[in-house]
This record gives sequence, structure tokens and C-alpha cells, in this order.
Amino acid sequence: MIPEKLQEIDQQIIDLLSKRIAVLAESEPISLEAQIANFGLYVAEGGVPESIWKNIVMDCAAVTTASLPINRVQPRRVTLVGGRGMMGSFFRQKLSAAGHQVSILEQSDWDHAESLLAGADLVLICVPIEYTIEVIHKLANYLEPNTALADIASIKTPILQAMLKHHKGPVMGLHPMFGQGIQSFLSQKVVVCPGREDFAFQWLLDLIENEGGKLIVSTPEEHDQMMMAVQAIRCFKTFGFGVFLQEEEINIGRSLDFSSPIFRLEIGIVSRLLTQSAPLIVDIMLATPDRREAICRLAKTYERLAQLVIQNDRHTLIEEFKASHSFLGDELNGALEESTHVINALSIFQAAREAEQKHHTFSRNAREAHTNLYSKVVG
Repeated sequence: MIPEKLQEIDQQIIDLLSKRIAVLAESEPISLEAQIANFGLYVAEGGVPESIWKNIVMDCAAVTTASLPINRVQPRRVTLVGGRGMMGSFFRQKLSAAGHQVSILEQSDWDHAESLLAGADLVLICVPIEYTIEVIHKLANYLEPNTALADIASIKTPILQAMLKHHKGPVMGLHPMFGQGIQSFLSQKVVVCPGREDFAFQWLLDLIENEGGKLIVSTPEEHDQMMMAVQAIRCFKTFGFGVFLQEEEINIGRSLDFSSPIFRLEIGIVSRLLTQSAPLIVDIMLATPDRREAICRLAKTYERLAQLVIQNDRHTLIEEFKASHSFLGDELNGALEESTHVINALSIFQAAREAEQKHHTFSRNAREAHTNLYSKVVG
């Protein structure tokens, strides 16, 4: 009986949220703060924690933002090179759902490359970094002059140069700034590096934006410089923490019993990295000399700070802390607000999971008690 009641309530919640999203879409923009404040009285009276209401409001606002008018475009013929990988599969699903005809060219399909690439409006290269330029060389033998060629690798300068050199038609570099587990473009960033005849890609860029994605236009040189911090340094830092935990033989499960939400997030970030392809992560760190040198500089910074700790140099450490605080400046408040929201959302998720585990444990214990009692009676 209870599951049926919950299902009925869930459906009512879905219906109400749908109505809320529809009203937001029709109205003038209303700030998140105003929406939360306007509902604050009812939240307090209903016993709903404010953090839960904030999550609901933000989710509704995000969906509304993504509900942009869709410009109907003619179906395109698209060939995904490496389309069965994680990111290739993502683009295949999105392009197919939008009505485009998608073909896949994998490593074992080059004997059929001519038929798979003939008449393609777009060829999107979705292979690992180390194979991208080799694939561009191969594609040059089959591409038609008006076929649009793009890649999604995390390095742009040499790859964009190779595409411009070996293909005379439209060329563009793309870099989706997200990884496994993402189901849509909603609130996800895609870096766009223009190459040649950008208009040929407009329908693809519109598809990304219509689903709530954000396009970041950049030169390939700026992109590669930013990726030193956004990808290479971040991967190395996270990877290093994972290696340290392994070397110290930290009991991760037990540590989470003691942990603050921040530590749990750190473990989550390490886990997310380590569940990805090891060659992919290593290639991101080793991709260019600039990245390798930046990682080396980070290691030296760690070493310098560690020496201050060993020397018990409290004064200098405080000065280093203040200097970093000053450098981040105006970004601190926004980042603090975002991280607080993530921590609140994690706390709610964790509380719900613990409640579910307790319920399952109680149900299992009740069944075992019932079985034991029945055995004694029968026996």
C-alpha cells in the first residue's frame, strides 16, 4: 500500500514541478533569491529544509534556461570516427535524437571508410588524443571538399593545424568540458576553436545551446594554455592524492565515517578520476611539454610548502595563505557559494542514502526475526 501512495505523491510532485517550469518559461526572469525568499514562509511552515527548496528552485531554473526555442534544421549525415567510445556514444545519442543520420567508423572499419564517409555533412573525430592526428591524415584521403571536419580532443593547436593542412573544407576544433556520467549538455561547457567556414557548424552549435550547453569561443593557443590548469594540473593533483592514500594504506571506508563533506567530496573526485581510462588520464598529463613542465612546477611548489611545514615556519605559511587569498580576490565569494550548494546537496543525498540503508536493514532484520520465530514454532 505504501509504495502505491508514494508513487501517487511522486506523480503529483512531477506534475507540480512541470507547472512551475512552464510558468517560469512564460514569465519575466525571476532571480533565484527572490524565488527562494517568496517561498520561505511556506517552507518553514511545512517543515521542509531550506536547502532542499533551494535545490528544487535551482533545478527548475536550470531546466527553464535550457528550454530555448529549437530551430528546425534539415537532417544531416554525420560520421563519428571512434563513435563507440564514451564521448562518441554521447554525441551519437544526441545527434540521432535530433533526427540526424549517424554512421560509426571504428578502427576495424577503414576498409569501408569510403562508403562511411561519402556524402557526410560532418565528420567528428572522437578518438584518444594520441591517435587524433594519425586519423586526420587517414581521413584526408576520403573527405569531400564541402564536408565539415571537427574533433573533440583536449589539445587544440596542433590538431587544428593538422585539420587545416590536410582538409580544404570547413574545420573547427571542439572540446567538451565534461566526462563520464553526463546525460545532456545542460549547464555543460564546450570550447569552440574556429578554424575555417564556421557557418558550416552552426547547426551543431545550435543543438548544443538548445539543450542548455554553454559555448566558450577561444583560440587554440588560449585553450591549450588554460587546459594546463583546468585539466593537466588538476588530474595530476587528484592522481597524486590517490597514490598517497594508497601508499599510506588509508582505510577509505573508515575515513568516511569520520569525514566532513569536504573530505567526502575529495574522495569522490579521486574516485571519479580513477574510474576513467588510465591511458586517457595519463595522456592528458603528458600531452605537451608545457603541461609536463607545469606539473613539475606544481611539484616544486608542494616541496617548498612542505619544507615550511617541516621547519614549523608558521609566519611564512600564513603569508602564503594570505597571498593566495588576495590572488583569488573577487572569485572567492562566487566559488564559496557554489561549493556550499554542492555540500548541501551532498548532505541531503547522504542523509537519504543512510535512511534507505536503515530501512533495508530494519526490513531484513524483521524478516530474519519472523523466520526464526516461525522455525521455533514449527520446530
